[in-house]
Amino acid sequence: MDINELIKNLASEFEFDDPSKLTATTSFRGLKEWSSMHALIIIALVNSEYDVIITGNDLMQISTVQDLFDIIISRKK
Repeated sequence: MDINELIKNLASEFEFDDPSKLTATTSFRGLKEWSSMHALIIIALVNSEYDVIITGNDLMQISTVQDLFDIIISRKK
């Protein structure tokens, strides 16, 4: 797994018109599309695609796609 795969999966789940605006340094809460529903989508995506459990509290502690990637890598079995 690499960060580009995660970015591609997130862009697909968020249904971005312009997926290139999502990068490793993108802040989730800075996106106009961001909502609590997207937090649930991220939790489900990470669980199903990477077999890693993250919580709402985890999402509150991170701000960027890179932060999310780092959590996934650190918890990957």
